[in-house]
Amino acid sequence: MKKVISSPLAPAAIGPYSQATEAAGLVFVSGQLPIDAATGDMPEGIEAQARQSLLNIQHILEAAGLNMSHIVKTTVYLQDMSLFAGMNAVYATFFESDYPARAAFAVKALPKDALVEIECIAAR
Repeated sequence: MKKVISSPLAPAAIGPYSQATEAAGLVFVSGQLPIDAATGDMPEGIEAQARQSLLNIQHILEAAGLNMSHIVKTTVYLQDMSLFAGMNAVYATFFESDYPARAAFAVKALPKDALVEIECIAAR
């Protein structure tokens, strides 16, 4: 059975999807844009945007009773691969050890002209 998970601390979905769903002990967090749910604003620069996207993920996982250590896989979408180092420096601060598997891609464009979008899968 599927369970929908959401947090008011993360931005609401901007389309016909859920912030996250859980099935069979896995939590699938939709791609998180770097939008501050409180203000609706997107910060400037890759470091601030990566931080906001990861904070949004953190809030959604907390709503599911999980934390960042439960993440087993992330996918990072970047506006340009030249942004990788800045994203990676911030990304590393959200994990202590036993890093999750990850893929990172440059894409042609992201919604709202964001520099980064991050999605993940977490396990109970």
